[in-house]
Amino acid sequence: MLRIVAIAVATGVAVWLVPGLTLTGGDTVGQIMTLLLVAVVIALVNAIVKPFVTAMSACLVLLTFGLFLLVVNALMLMLSGWIAGQVGLGFEVAGFWPALWGSIVISIVSALTGGVLGVDRD
Repeated sequence: MLRIVAIAVATGVAVWLVPGLTLTGGDTVGQIMTLLLVAVVIALVNAIVKPFVTAMSACLVLLTFGLFLLVVNALMLMLSGWIAGQVGLGFEVAGFWPALWGSIVISIVSALTGGVLGVDRD
Protein backbone atom coordinates (compact mmCIF):
# COMPACT_ATOMS: atom_id res chain seq x y z
CA MET A 1 0.00 0.00 0.00
CA LEU A 2 2.87 2.38 0.75
CA ARG A 3 4.24 1.79 -2.75
CA ILE A 4 0.89 2.86 -4.22
CA VAL A 5 0.96 6.01 -2.09
CA ALA A 6 4.52 6.74 -3.27
CA ILE A 7 3.49 6.32 -6.91
CA ALA A 8 0.41 8.49 -6.36
CA VAL A 9 2.50 11.28 -4.83
CA ALA A 10 5.01 11.01 -7.67
CA THR A 11 2.25 11.10 -10.27
CA GLY A 12 0.80 14.20 -8.64
CA VAL A 13 4.19 15.90 -8.77
CA ALA A 14 4.59 14.89 -12.43
CA VAL A 15 1.15 16.29 -13.30
CA TRP A 16 2.12 19.51 -11.56
CA LEU A 17 5.53 19.81 -13.28
CA VAL A 18 5.10 18.34 -16.77
CA PRO A 19 2.89 20.05 -19.33
CA GLY A 20 0.93 17.42 -21.22
CA LEU A 21 0.04 15.32 -18.18
CA THR A 22 -3.44 16.25 -17.02
CA LEU A 23 -5.52 15.18 -14.07
CA THR A 24 -9.20 15.90 -13.62
CA GLY A 25 -11.32 14.82 -10.75
CA GLY A 26 -13.29 17.78 -9.49
CA ASP A 27 -12.46 18.64 -5.91
CA THR A 28 -9.34 17.76 -3.94
CA VAL A 29 -10.72 14.47 -2.61
CA GLY A 30 -11.69 13.42 -6.14
CA GLN A 31 -8.22 14.21 -7.43
CA ILE A 32 -6.59 12.26 -4.60
CA MET A 33 -8.79 9.26 -5.34
CA THR A 34 -7.98 9.57 -9.04
CA LEU A 35 -4.25 9.70 -8.25
CA LEU A 36 -4.52 6.59 -6.08
CA LEU A 37 -6.41 4.69 -8.78
CA VAL A 38 -3.97 5.84 -11.47
CA ALA A 39 -1.13 4.67 -9.20
CA VAL A 40 -2.75 1.23 -9.08
CA VAL A 41 -2.97 1.21 -12.90
CA ILE A 42 0.70 2.26 -13.20
CA ALA A 43 1.76 -0.41 -10.70
CA LEU A 44 -0.18 -3.11 -12.55
CA VAL A 45 1.22 -2.08 -15.94
CA ASN A 46 4.75 -2.03 -14.52
CA ALA A 47 4.25 -5.44 -12.91
CA ILE A 48 2.55 -7.21 -15.83
CA VAL A 49 3.47 -5.56 -19.14
CA LYS A 50 6.86 -3.95 -18.49
CA PRO A 51 8.83 -7.19 -17.93
CA PHE A 52 7.71 -8.52 -21.32
CA VAL A 53 8.51 -5.27 -23.12
CA THR A 54 11.89 -5.06 -21.42
CA ALA A 55 12.69 -8.66 -22.34
CA MET A 56 11.64 -8.10 -25.94
CA SER A 57 13.81 -4.98 -26.18
CA ALA A 58 16.83 -6.40 -24.32
CA CYS A 59 19.10 -5.97 -27.33
CA LEU A 60 18.21 -2.28 -27.62
CA VAL A 61 18.66 -1.83 -23.89
CA LEU A 62 22.14 -3.36 -24.06
CA LEU A 63 23.05 -1.48 -27.23
CA THR A 64 22.09 1.87 -25.69
CA PHE A 65 23.63 1.06 -22.28
CA GLY A 66 20.21 1.12 -20.65
CA LEU A 67 18.99 4.42 -22.09
CA PHE A 68 16.25 2.62 -24.01
CA LEU A 69 14.65 1.89 -20.63
CA LEU A 70 13.63 5.57 -20.61
CA VAL A 71 11.62 4.88 -23.76
CA VAL A 72 10.13 1.75 -22.21
CA ASN A 73 9.12 3.74 -19.11
CA ALA A 74 7.54 6.43 -21.30
CA LEU A 75 5.59 3.80 -23.22
CA MET A 76 4.38 2.25 -19.96
CA LEU A 77 3.17 5.67 -18.78
CA MET A 78 1.39 6.19 -22.11
CA LEU A 79 -0.25 2.77 -21.75
CA SER A 80 -1.27 3.60 -18.19
CA GLY A 81 -2.80 6.87 -19.38
CA TRP A 82 -4.70 5.03 -22.11
CA ILE A 83 -6.01 2.41 -19.66
CA ALA A 84 -6.98 5.16 -17.20
CA GLY A 85 -8.93 6.86 -19.98
CA GLN A 86 -10.67 3.62 -20.90
CA VAL A 87 -11.91 3.02 -17.36
CA GLY A 88 -12.99 6.64 -16.90
CA LEU A 89 -10.22 7.97 -14.70
CA GLY A 90 -9.33 11.61 -15.24
CA PHE A 91 -5.69 11.09 -16.21
CA GLU A 92 -4.32 11.85 -19.67
CA VAL A 93 -0.90 11.70 -21.28
CA ALA A 94 -0.74 14.02 -24.31
CA GLY A 95 2.10 12.31 -26.18
CA PHE A 96 5.53 10.75 -26.10
CA TRP A 97 7.54 13.71 -24.80
CA PRO A 98 5.26 14.43 -21.84
CA ALA A 99 5.32 10.69 -21.13
CA LEU A 100 9.13 10.65 -21.23
CA TRP A 101 9.53 13.60 -18.87
CA GLY A 102 6.67 12.39 -16.70
CA SER A 103 8.19 8.93 -16.36
CA ILE A 104 11.50 10.46 -15.30
CA VAL A 105 9.79 12.63 -12.68
CA ILE A 106 7.66 9.72 -11.46
CA SER A 107 10.72 7.46 -11.17
CA ILE A 108 12.74 9.97 -9.17
CA VAL A 109 9.95 11.19 -6.91
CA SER A 110 8.57 7.71 -6.22
CA ALA A 111 12.05 6.48 -5.29
CA LEU A 112 12.52 9.40 -2.91
CA THR A 113 9.01 9.08 -1.47
CA GLY A 114 9.38 5.32 -1.14
CA GLY A 115 12.63 5.82 0.73
CA VAL A 116 11.02 8.29 3.12
CA LEU A 117 7.99 6.04 3.67
CA GLY A 118 10.13 2.93 4.05
CA VAL A 119 8.52 0.99 1.22
CA ASP A 120 11.12 -1.79 1.09
CA ARG A 121 11.74 -2.08 4.82
CA ASP A 122 10.59 -5.25 6.53
